[in-house]
Amino acid sequence: MIKENEVKIDWDKVYQGLEENGVFVIRNIFSNDTCDRIKKLYKDDSMFRSHVVMERYNFGKGEYKYLSYPLPDEIEKARIYFYEKLVHIANAWQKKMGKDNLYTDSHLKFIEMCHINDQKRPTPLILKYKKGDFNCLHQDLYGDIYFPLQVVVQLTEQAKDFNGGELVLTEQKPRMQSKVKVINMDKGDAAVFAVNERPVNGKKGSYKVKMRHGVSEVRNGERYTLGIIFHDAN
Repeated sequence: MIKENEVKIDWDKVYQGLEENGVFVIRNIFSNDTCDRIKKLYKDDSMFRSHVVMERYNFGKGEYKYLSYPLPDEIEKARIYFYEKLVHIANAWQKKMGKDNLYTDSHLKFIEMCHINDQKRPTPLILKYKKGDFNCLHQDLYGDIYFPLQVVVQLTEQAKDFNGGELVLTEQKPRMQSKVKVINMDKGDAAVFAVNERPVNGKKGSYKVKMRHGVSEVRNGERYTLGIIFHDAN
């Protein structure tokens, strides 16, 4: 499970990183055993509601599976844990972007809101990439209701299990070309980043920038990740 007591996460530092860059990597928050258990789930089709082969839809190359409800206990607890830690900055962003809809402190109540809006399909997923696979830039928006942050957990070890496969993010400021960020992660690391847009402080107040994310080409081996998305899909 999450090793918060061992790694002593400085959440103020996480919030600051998200404010400045729209992304922050929490290093070594998941144990090797937890990563291995989650990775093994991929072979059990009964745990998933759907299987997507990216090449069929021009999403890239590789595959992923969306988990079914009820979620595995470790993943459900991680989803709730991260939501409760991130809802503070999510609401701060909403206010800065002039949005009235604030997020409830309870993830359960947030999911109830999704279901009322006919967004009832769970979105946590496990992704698998092999040599030559990649993920095109995209946003994980599955309906009108969405949480502005998400988490990706690296389940395999860089340089040992695979090479390449970096997390790639782009930031599009108004009337400017996109800025690219390349994030290296290792087994047990969790990257927190913006789903769609985030506020940036300017000379005349806050303005919105659009964020997209993807995965660079895997040069060899196999790369597995867990995606924790907090809203459900329609």
